[in-house]
Amino acid sequence: METNQLPYNPYLLLTPGPLTTTKSVKAVMMSDWCTWDDDYNRIVQHILGRLTQLATDQDGYTAVLMQGSGTFSVEATIITAVPKTGKLLVLANGAYGRRIAQIAKRAGIPLLVHDSCETDPPDLGRLERTLTAEAGITHVAVVHCETTTGMLNPIQDIGDIVRAHEKRYIVDAMSSFGGIPIDMHAIGADFIISSANKCIQGVPGFGFVIADRAILAQTQGNAGSLSLDLYDQWETMENHNGKWRFTSPTHVVRAFAQALEELAGEGGITARHERYASNHKRLVQGMTALGFIPLLDEKWQSPIITSFQSPTHPDYDFKEFYRHLKTRGFVIYPGKVTDRDTFRIGNIGDVFPADMAALIGAVEASMYWN
Repeated sequence: METNQLPYNPYLLLTPGPLTTTKSVKAVMMSDWCTWDDDYNRIVQHILGRLTQLATDQDGYTAVLMQGSGTFSVEATIITAVPKTGKLLVLANGAYGRRIAQIAKRAGIPLLVHDSCETDPPDLGRLERTLTAEAGITHVAVVHCETTTGMLNPIQDIGDIVRAHEKRYIVDAMSSFGGIPIDMHAIGADFIISSANKCIQGVPGFGFVIADRAILAQTQGNAGSLSLDLYDQWETMENHNGKWRFTSPTHVVRAFAQALEELAGEGGITARHERYASNHKRLVQGMTALGFIPLLDEKWQSPIITSFQSPTHPDYDFKEFYRHLKTRGFVIYPGKVTDRDTFRIGNIGDVFPADMAALIGAVEASMYWN
């Protein structure tokens, strides 16, 4: 009988998540789990403990898991952490910083946005002046790795300023947590947000928030949503041994637990960061040798995802280039910069420098416009 079944792994995902996962992460999803079972809830408790350990070695922090994509966890954090009597300052330089502002606006949270454009980091002097002049600001939010471009924002410098002005600090570390060393206590972050399908190399289905326990405990009643109430989700997990309020993505949770073990086996975040950085270095060397130009100055470039300016040749078309690469076993990302034609290549997931070398060969073979 003929079928339309795709190959098990038809291509390598070179994207910022979902990403290419190991066979062992995929394999553990072949078993079913009951959301009420003690064995399953012990897995959840283990994950919560590991996340706080990865975020800092200081006491006083806690973690909570939230169903949905990473944006669900960002929205849950914003509407729970910032009361309607507060005011949020968003430091934006890409689509995901602007999405935080959109969330706050929809929720009716008083809002101020500093948009430094997509190829520039936040203006620290402007931040200092604003926090000095506007006492009503209570919270500051920024995206660590802005995957619109691959920009790595200076969360330590921002945190020092925010802490000096005694404001709450929210860091969207969606695409960096687990792949770039972060000590949330050292940077003064009160909330850090990420997702299962990013640098820890799990699969999509839930996000997570690591928070200052005392500050999260003060947020009861802030959220104007039932399902996205981060406080209520945390309280239930805290008081009921890892139980979720509503049906949890059990297979995804089990895959994430496996991914955490594999992160430790690789040598932890430092070792994974080194691999991602090696991937990025090999990618840029090969692409520039072929004539491609990186979008960002290297000093702002993260090792997570790399943007390249599109060729100016009149016959170049991203969709056609994408198709050629896909037939050779690689999937990349379209650009997301508003004022330039770009494309992006992710360096994260179960990907190694040898894969990047193979990609470069595929890119050269796919340059049909030459």
